[in-house]
Amino acid sequence: MSASKTPFVPTDPLGLDELLSPEDLAVRDTVRNWAADRVLPYVADWYEKGELPGIRELARELGGIGALGMSLTGYGCAGASAVQYGLACLELEAADSGIRSLVSVQGSLAMYAIWKYGSEEQKQRWLPGMAAGELIGCFGLTEPDVGSDPAAMRTHAKRDGGDWVLNGRKMWITNGSVAAVAVVWAQTDEGIRGFVVPTGTPGFSAPEIKHKWSLRASVTSELVMDDVRLPADAVLPDVIGLRGPLGCLSHARYGIVWGSMGAARASFESALGYAKTREQFGKPIGGFQLTQAKLADMALELHKGILLAHHLGRRMDAGTLRPEQISFGKLNNVREAIEICRTARTVLGANGISLEYPVMRHATNLESVLTYEGTVEMHQLVLGKALTGLDAFR
Repeated sequence: MSASKTPFVPTDPLGLDELLSPEDLAVRDTVRNWAADRVLPYVADWYEKGELPGIRELARELGGIGALGMSLTGYGCAGASAVQYGLACLELEAADSGIRSLVSVQGSLAMYAIWKYGSEEQKQRWLPGMAAGELIGCFGLTEPDVGSDPAAMRTHAKRDGGDWVLNGRKMWITNGSVAAVAVVWAQTDEGIRGFVVPTGTPGFSAPEIKHKWSLRASVTSELVMDDVRLPADAVLPDVIGLRGPLGCLSHARYGIVWGSMGAARASFESALGYAKTREQFGKPIGGFQLTQAKLADMALELHKGILLAHHLGRRMDAGTLRPEQISFGKLNNVREAIEICRTARTVLGANGISLEYPVMRHATNLESVLTYEGTVEMHQLVLGKALTGLDAFR
């Protein structure tokens, strides 16, 4: 067999672009170009200041390119494939995890909950504005003392005549302080239920969380609910129990499988470019064996992770993707993305800690991504149970 004349492309060494349709590539390029124009020139400054200015304008722009709730159908949503949604997550997180989190929480958590479990009236009221980015949503599940065991949540809702009265606290809530609507999960006499809560309702507040060293270019809040009175039709009618929020989390975790590879790609490409131009001992450091070994290992894990994400996306599009497989992807890709960032930092040396380069920003962001939507330990136990048939959660 003669050697292939197909050129080797360092940014796509496995030729994975050949797996993508023209429509897939168009979605990817649209999001990549938007991020290059609207995020990359400013994000280091946002990160340093610990703020995301103009988030409502950014949300409207993301709605304008179809990135909000993009894999949902109807109600102004783009109806994109799972692979296309994944590609969008990769490009957004290549800019910054905070931007991908904005999109994930809006589309895969808040919008998905209403789309999947809501009444037609709830869908008509909220989804078109959320798809357009005119309305921002958040998703209240995690609590100050309850993280990986959501069944133990303390937030509760009681019936009072024809109304519900909601009390409790939620913690580490992306978009909370700027949201127009919150999907809040609470204990009821019927089991865990989801509630669609307009954030202007009396008794609801969302103080922003400061002093973060990760996801600094992101709005993170606490949700406080003190006797929040809601009408009977505020409850999501089509789900009772933990399968509601866990179904939403599976949708969001899938986006992280792709998104984490965006952070890894940005860090790898930064290290690769630096290694080809930074000189030591009379030649570029990319010409030394130890540096080449690092670059080769980073490329291996990066493109294996993208291939894994693509496989899971095709399974989601076919309707055959299981939650355990999403855990497989989230566990592997986030863990490998962090290692890629750490290795890239060593290639850049002291410059690796500078915000002139994206590596340390991505590394610190990924420490949050490693924890949210299921910690490493939770995903290990999900896979352990699937492999052995034995439940080690308790």
